Amino acid sequence: MRIETFFPYRLAVVAEAFSRQLVAVYGREHGLSREEWRLLFLLEDAGALDSLQLSQRTSLDKVQVSRAATRLESKGLITREILGSDRRLRNYAITEKGRLEFQRAFGGVESRANEILQAMPARDRAALERGIAALDRAIDKVTAPEEGRGTSFPRPGSSETDR
Repeated sequence: MRIETFFPYRLAVVAEAFSRQLVAVYGREHGLSREEWRLLFLLEDAGALDSLQLSQRTSLDKVQVSRAATRLESKGLITREILGSDRRLRNYAITEKGRLEFQRAFGGVESRANEILQAMPARDRAALERGIAALDRAIDKVTAPEEGRGTSFPRPGSSETDR
């Protein structure tokens, strides 16, 4: 078998290429890393989340969240506070400055994503959406019994998003 025809490899390569196109917008134009963007996106949607909620809603590990949060806090885009006596549990909230910066970046990111997706025929975009949803359900079906839960990614139509 050739690696170029192995589905997991192809999926990872295409997802990374798409992601790089978006990073070019929020990274180059707004100075945000991929991890900072994801954290800011989640907090803009939710307003505030604790560290457990963040770990459930994103593919970022604790170290990535901590480092991104430190950078975002130093930029004045979010706040962090320790919750209770467990110093590992933190609450993260977006600031007004963070909300404004996210909104400025989001317009360009959305435009770039739409530009790429619009280059596909409508039937292919619809098939892609169905395929992603089907793959997500299949992953849930296979992993839920092992982990006691499904993937951490929200279903389409949910307000939770990890981009």
